Amino acid sequence: MGGKRVGLRELSRRAVREEITEAATALFAERGFEATTVDDIAAAVGMSQRSVFRYFATKEEIVLGHFGLVVDDMPAALRARPADEPVWTSLRRVFDMLVARAEAPGHQHRAAPVHRMVFETPALLAGYLQKLQQTQDAVATGLRERAASAGAPYAPDDPTPRALAAAAFGCLVAAQHSWIASGGKGSFADALDRAMGAVGPRG
Repeated sequence: MGGKRVGLRELSRRAVREEITEAATALFAERGFEATTVDDIAAAVGMSQRSVFRYFATKEEIVLGHFGLVVDDMPAALRARPADEPVWTSLRRVFDMLVARAEAPGHQHRAAPVHRMVFETPALLAGYLQKLQQTQDAVATGLRERAASAGAPYAPDDPTPRALAAAAFGCLVAAQHSWIASGGKGSFADALDRAMGAVGPRG
């Protein structure tokens, strides 16, 4: 029972964080990062500023929560892919989690402006890239575990899993820049396919 209560509590906390990030995303897209205050965000979700800070320590964290709620789940998504699926295909499918958020109905019109805001605001970009690096490291570990489970483990000094993860995440960032340049009018999935197809295995 104790474990179940903890699980429900965490689900509830995640739902509230999701609600805050969705409200904040709409405000940031409409007003910009600097012009939007935590009080504005709190009012939009019917909370006090103090309550918002229980879920996010800073305004920057609220913006990055827009991405963090998804990228935190990427290592688990990789583990869920079929064991016999080509690695590059599995990595591309993991990024479908970001595609789903970027192309969600009613969300497309503000997703690109928020991406642009992150890439154009140094503090946000630093936090985002740090988050991606942490996730990339976890994905590289997942690739090692996957290879070991298949009976073909990587040697400890083999750079392959890190190289694959780094290449995939580099393609993700390249696709985001491409999508931002289009004003979010194109398909984020197509941008990802083009980026990963440019460096992925041929034939």
